[in-house]
Amino acid sequence: MIWIVAICGIVLGVLVMVIYDQIQTKHAILKNFPIIGHFRYWLEAVGPELRQYIVTSNDEERPFSRDQRRWVYASAKKQNNYFGFGTDNDLDKSPGYVVIKHNAIPLGDPGPGQIGSGELHAVPCAKVLGEARNRPKAFRCESIVNISAMSFGSLSSAAIEALNRGCKIAGSLHNTGEGGISPYHGMGGGLIWQIGTGYFGCRDESGSFSINRLIEQCDRHDVMAIEIKLSQGAKPGIGGVLPGAKVTPEIAAIRGIPVGRDCLSPPSHSTFSDADSMLDFVEMLADRTGLPVGIKSAVGGLGFFEELAGLMESGNRGLDFLTIDGGEGGTGAAPLVFSDHVSLPFRVGFPRVYRIFAERGVADRVVFIGSGRLGFPDRAMLAMALGCDMINVAREAMLAVGCIQAQRCHTGHCPTGVATQNQWLVRGLDPTNKSHRLANYLIMLRKDLIRLSRACGCIHPALVTLDRFELLGGDTTSTPAPEMFEYQPGWGMPPRDAQDGLVELRITNA
Repeated sequence: MIWIVAICGIVLGVLVMVIYDQIQTKHAILKNFPIIGHFRYWLEAVGPELRQYIVTSNDEERPFSRDQRRWVYASAKKQNNYFGFGTDNDLDKSPGYVVIKHNAIPLGDPGPGQIGSGELHAVPCAKVLGEARNRPKAFRCESIVNISAMSFGSLSSAAIEALNRGCKIAGSLHNTGEGGISPYHGMGGGLIWQIGTGYFGCRDESGSFSINRLIEQCDRHDVMAIEIKLSQGAKPGIGGVLPGAKVTPEIAAIRGIPVGRDCLSPPSHSTFSDADSMLDFVEMLADRTGLPVGIKSAVGGLGFFEELAGLMESGNRGLDFLTIDGGEGGTGAAPLVFSDHVSLPFRVGFPRVYRIFAERGVADRVVFIGSGRLGFPDRAMLAMALGCDMINVAREAMLAVGCIQAQRCHTGHCPTGVATQNQWLVRGLDPTNKSHRLANYLIMLRKDLIRLSRACGCIHPALVTLDRFELLGGDTTSTPAPEMFEYQPGWGMPPRDAQDGLVELRITNA
């Protein structure tokens, strides 16, 4: 009799747990995998103890270490994201390790109304996007941290909705990715519409670019700027592929492609063939829409950027912004050799491109945006000292809305419902709950950037100079960052009028 009661009790307990897992909305893993999903959290809870003896250290896993993921998760959930007992990084054996040199007497926390104060820790961009070329719809971005290009199709509808809702809360911009503008992009977050080589959302029946359809979409949606995608860090030099299993009727309608068939993006654009014809295309888009227009590219050969900067120096055409993606970046699936060996890492590629523009005197006319695993305070701060005006985050944003780095994005079987079109898996991701987690992460990243900049005696991250950084040599040596990156004094800083504008903005808000 006792055994029957015990078995009934166990069965009842399991049923209660299954019902709870199906009703709750905070954890996609539990909703999609009731009972079994709890083992992940139990194992994660004892992970530090297990890893201390038999598994990996906190900094060994890639692309994001356990420490990095823990910081994103804790920030997104508004939990304690501090780490105790000092650094566990081996500074004597970490060549390239970044050290930020603070002031002996730093600035205190920002007061009410100052840059970085309040619950949102708002940090606006130092430059005004589109101002240098007098675009009718030029604007100052409210946040220096924004969401990078990830398409609906690659990501689920729930993930896109969560990202857009989170951007609205945090005051950040949301890049659509090359897959076009979906209904899930319309939750209040401002959009940067990315136009890829497939011209999805702005193509005619033959698949060619259509300016009329582009204008129609811009009028219907909250498009703040247009980004022309040349390449991305995950797969530079080749076109994208959305597997046919992910091409649902809804996605097919948005992109203007057949249902259930692989969606292929060609390697290059059909509307231009070089920097000169690309600038014609840029100016045409800006003239017809009034919006700021820029490009996104990974960095390989520098000839294109030299030609582009030379044309901007000598002519009356130009980009409003330039997004540089590091070779270590990439949410998209790609052949292993491309993801591992094609295009330069951000720390190598971005300074080379920035130097080209700085030497020709046109860097001040462009808003530089960095991407490629920059969603952590130390990496973002170095990127801004190198000349970035804003930072885009992608995989870190995926982590904030539930990604567990299962690395199943290319299979359509993402267990958390982030990178899949499987509705059974997507149902586990609650957009409302996850939108707040994304906003929390973006806000915390801005907060830490303000903490770092004020530790260096500056009111804004854009004012932190490169001489505040040193890179360790893996022994007892180190190299000052300006020497490492071959920067001249003043490079990487916003123009004087933009610096003055930040001070005035601070005084106005105080």
